[in-house]
Parts: sequence; C-alpha cells; structure tokens
Amino acid sequence: MANLARELESKALKLSRSARARLAQRLISSLDQKTDADAEKLWLKEAERRLGELKSGKVTGISAEKVIKKARSSLR
Repeated sequence: MANLARELESKALKLSRSARARLAQRLISSLDQKTDADAEKLWLKEAERRLGELKSGKVTGISAEKVIKKARSSLR
C-alpha cells in the first residue's frame, strides 16, 4: 500500500496545478463523507440520550418560542 501511495503521489505531482487542485478537493471530500457519517451516528446517540432524559423526567423541555426569545435577546 505504501508503494502504491508513493506512486500515486509521484504521478499526482506531475499533474497541472488545476488538476492537482481538483484531485485534492475530491480526496478531501472523500474524507468528509466518513466524518459526516460518524457525526450523524454521534448526533443520533445524543438525540436518543436526550429523549431518554425527557421521558424519565430528568429534564424538562423548553418551548421553541422561549428558546428563540432568549436567543434573540442574547444577540442584542
């Protein structure tokens, strides 16, 4: 795998600047896809935890109206 990576790098460095930029963008984008999937799993776990707290009575909900009012007042 290391040899393949070195070979790919060598070939990529011979590309034009714009082609290297496109390649770099696509490679970075491919990393973001996994990160997005991981983040989605973490948010789902967090949402389930919060729902459990609401159902158990450990916490109480706040209406959207109150949350928005508080957010707007903090921005002033």
